[in-house]
Amino acid sequence: MAKEKKAKSKEKKEEPKEKKSKSKKKKVKATLTRERVLTEISDAAHNFYNQSRFGSILEDGKVQLSLLEALYLMEKNKILIKDYKKKRVSFDDFIKRAKKIEPNFWIRYCVFRDIRERGYIIKTALKFGADFRVYDRGIKPGEGHARWIVYPVHEGSALTWYDFAAKNRVAHSTKKRLMIGIVDDERDVTYYEIKWIRP
Repeated sequence: MAKEKKAKSKEKKEEPKEKKSKSKKKKVKATLTRERVLTEISDAAHNFYNQSRFGSILEDGKVQLSLLEALYLMEKNKILIKDYKKKRVSFDDFIKRAKKIEPNFWIRYCVFRDIRERGYIIKTALKFGADFRVYDRGIKPGEGHARWIVYPVHEGSALTWYDFAAKNRVAHSTKKRLMIGIVDDERDVTYYEIKWIRP
């Protein structure tokens, strides 16, 4: 009987270890290469694309992420990023590096993050002459067209009527709805959808 009790107590001690190993998911390793982030070749990395359309899968099997996508995944604790010197890049350091490449990075990230949190897929829209294109919930790029093009703007910045009209023309010509995402100092985002009306 004494031997049986000892065996049971050992089993109980080992149970929490199993739970810990299941709850602690391994982060995908990635490398920062100036304007892009390249992941390791793994199923977990491919799932970023397959499940949520983060990045694009390259011919060598790596997933190429934009700086915005990489920062979002880092904030969600799903990715571990190192630079070319194999030095780990922190969240704050990543933002500093990204701002050197793109001064408006933080404003764009606030909008990118907010739209992702709302359950929409958001991708860059450079070929449309906009910052982002956004797909309706349940629609993935390649399966349907984007519904909106989005321009992120800080609440303190000025927008001329000429700029406003130009953005509206881009949306109208691409048959998409125009949305302006205004970011305040608390990183809250307010959206305004603008429609083209002919008198």
